[in-house]
Amino acid sequence: MTTIRICYVGDSVTVGTGDDDCLGWPGRLSAAETGARGHDVSCYNLGIRAETSSQIRARWQQECAPRLPAHVKAGITFMFGLNDCALDNGQRRVSLQQSLENARSMLSDAQAQFPVLWLGPTPVRSDNPVISPGKGVRYEFSAERVAELNQAFAGLAKELGLPYLDCHEHLAGQDVWNETLAAGDGVHPTATGYMQLAMLIENWPAWRAWFSI
Repeated sequence: MTTIRICYVGDSVTVGTGDDDCLGWPGRLSAAETGARGHDVSCYNLGIRAETSSQIRARWQQECAPRLPAHVKAGITFMFGLNDCALDNGQRRVSLQQSLENARSMLSDAQAQFPVLWLGPTPVRSDNPVISPGKGVRYEFSAERVAELNQAFAGLAKELGLPYLDCHEHLAGQDVWNETLAAGDGVHPTATGYMQLAMLIENWPAWRAWFSI
């Protein structure tokens, strides 16, 4: 049995927007390790809706530090980037260059302190959905921009020697995933989609390496 504290750092896909069960993939993944496999997992969901990599970069250390003291076995997963690609009033929220700079800074700093896993952005619906998370706010997403960012992130992960799960490649052609996007807002899956994502991560060798059995 492994006793471990895990911080799941990210945006709305990490927090589980669109999941009627309010578990998202971190809750389901942690529950699978705790219930089915008998591990002791402390699950800290640090996802915030609509946040870009710039916003996550500004907060992750302050939020992870008190949850992961030096005397415990710990790990951090990062998933971000979807909101970087969105257009806000016709302007990309975070440029590709800035997204890469943010990722390099966060992941390099995190690697120096904790075991780290990086999960790439999930695919959005192919018709380039638009969502309005609040009054006067309108974000335009692009499947093409997300795919481009994913490829750039994968290259950076290789450069940093960091385990990278290409969620985009694994899910983009999956009927179940695309059906959950169609049932939702085109950016966030339903509970079924979050379960699919949790199962993908659960069987990832880099994730399994965090656990003794």
